Amino acid sequence: MKRRLLDYLACPACHAGFRLVAETPEPEVLTGELACQGCGRTYPILRGIPRLLPDSIAADKARTADTFGWEWQEFHSLHDVPELYQQQFLDWVHPLEPEFFRGKVVLDAGCGMGRFAAASASFGAREVVAVDLSEAVEAAYRNTRDLPNVHVVQGDIYHLPFARPFDFAFSIGVLHHLPDPEGGFLALVRHLKPGGSIFAWVYGRENNGWIVHAVNPLREKLFSRLPHPVLYALSHLMTLILHPLLKLLYRPANLIPWLRPLARALPYNGYLSWLAQFGFRHNHHVIFDHLAAPTAFYIRREEFLGWFRKASLSRPQLSWRNQNSWRGWAVLEHADSGP
Repeated sequence: MKRRLLDYLACPACHAGFRLVAETPEPEVLTGELACQGCGRTYPILRGIPRLLPDSIAADKARTADTFGWEWQEFHSLHDVPELYQQQFLDWVHPLEPEFFRGKVVLDAGCGMGRFAAASASFGAREVVAVDLSEAVEAAYRNTRDLPNVHVVQGDIYHLPFARPFDFAFSIGVLHHLPDPEGGFLALVRHLKPGGSIFAWVYGRENNGWIVHAVNPLREKLFSRLPHPVLYALSHLMTLILHPLLKLLYRPANLIPWLRPLARALPYNGYLSWLAQFGFRHNHHVIFDHLAAPTAFYIRREEFLGWFRKASLSRPQLSWRNQNSWRGWAVLEHADSGP
């Protein structure tokens, strides 16, 4: 933990500030304690990460955190070229460009292994605070500890441990795995400063009927209940079948002009054509990710838009991604109350 992060932190229970108790004077605190100056609670700093968790976590959230914690430590790297993470991130947060991040204090809500926190930092963000409920923070810290403007915190989206508002908050692929996705979104908005903005990407209900009706029941009743190593092996076998089809059918059909009519006829073309550009390891992770989550909601456009309206966000911009998911971005013109 970099010592200046202390200025951004607050007790998740009472919102008072902290006193840092560190065992070493170095700028990077690897082991120590944060003592709340309000309610007196103490929170550990372990392996460089402040662990600002609530006193109790509901069983469904704990199970989801356990799954994603295992996942992101196993899939702690998906590409050998860091620029690919930046390209992916810009695809997810379209229409935002790298210049948008310059000089901003950014919150990455549900950071996983830290790939998008690192991308935000590389685009010139002043500070990036990456938070996750799960043990994925271990991978995120390893992947970002050499970046001077990235901080990693273990915490709960519903009880964020922050004292200062952010210029920009984003959540990519996280809200639809929460027990109350809208509640998680509104919790993030409460940590924006006036004029700040929020971006979210969620699974769409449209075009995903076959997943909702066929895959979801199997995920809920079978796949998400398997031991993680067993599901890892099973998803690896599935990738051995799918990956050649992506490379031999979907990829050429979208790159070769005279085959494009075929591409439009291929099932689930928008999404599978996107997958076809990536390597085996990435696509293994995607399959594991879809099968492992204990909780997954598929959000209709009108429901998603309703979140932005309920938060009184100005001029929300929603866009369709890969014909199966929704991106949304909007600005908070004024804040009614702080965190």
